[in-house]
Amino acid sequence: MPNLDESLFEKIRRIQIVSSHLAQDVLAGAYRSVFKGRGMEFEEVREYQAGDDIRSIDWNVTARMSHPYVKNFREERDLTVMLLVDISASSRFGTAKISKSELIAELGAVLAFSAIKNNDRVGLILFSDIIEHYVPPRKGTRHVLRVIRELLAFQPKNRGTSLKVALDYLGRVQSRSCICFLISDFLVDEYAHEAALIAKRHELIALCITDPAERRFPDVGLLSVCDLESGQEMLVDSSQKHLQEHFQKQTSDRIQNHQHSMQKVGAGFVYIQSDQSYIAALKRFFTLRKRRQA
Repeated sequence: MPNLDESLFEKIRRIQIVSSHLAQDVLAGAYRSVFKGRGMEFEEVREYQAGDDIRSIDWNVTARMSHPYVKNFREERDLTVMLLVDISASSRFGTAKISKSELIAELGAVLAFSAIKNNDRVGLILFSDIIEHYVPPRKGTRHVLRVIRELLAFQPKNRGTSLKVALDYLGRVQSRSCICFLISDFLVDEYAHEAALIAKRHELIALCITDPAERRFPDVGLLSVCDLESGQEMLVDSSQKHLQEHFQKQTSDRIQNHQHSMQKVGAGFVYIQSDQSYIAALKRFFTLRKRRQA
């Protein structure tokens, strides 16, 4: 990878090792069982073995060979995974061990490696309140490393957020059905119409990222607060109990509203906290999804 400084290369290498391991050993089966291919393709005929489903017996071959043979099929996948990733200014906030943007990059890498290990294509759309960058879907480890590099190193032009812009763009560039992971902190409203249109044609799954300080206002007395996207600053007394309670309720209501909006249009919703295991959250989602599909 040319033109990479040493620190960026180390970050890419670390995320490659961690996410590749998690995709292979932790999420591989869950991902494959939830996101199935387009059908089954005949592969071969082999001799019947104890435990084989008798419904798979090929009676024509069995009659010719005088002992049972079964048909083997393999899954014809041909799936595309699109990562829609929020890189607005608020995503760079963080009070846990890693910032939201670092967590988003690792999440994207795990999902990308899960996809290519199942021979699926992966594409990337980076957005703020505009489309910042688009990487068309392709297969292969080299392509996923490019996706990780963009997740870590791309510098957005704008600071704001628009899920409407991102979802509308996906609808225009991705005509065939795909699995879409929308990764954002969801500090925005008014995207329900676009989400409904995408959910009709694609498998839409929202990953909502929050930082501990966004769920519980820190009690540190007078505090200067700055909105990273608008640049607006204000002075607040963080020790006031009513302010703490109002802040917690506002955050809880916001997340519940987003979850309801996504579920209403038939999309999935995964709530991920930057100070807790995102793998556990993904596995819970995949398990519940599989049960509903059964």
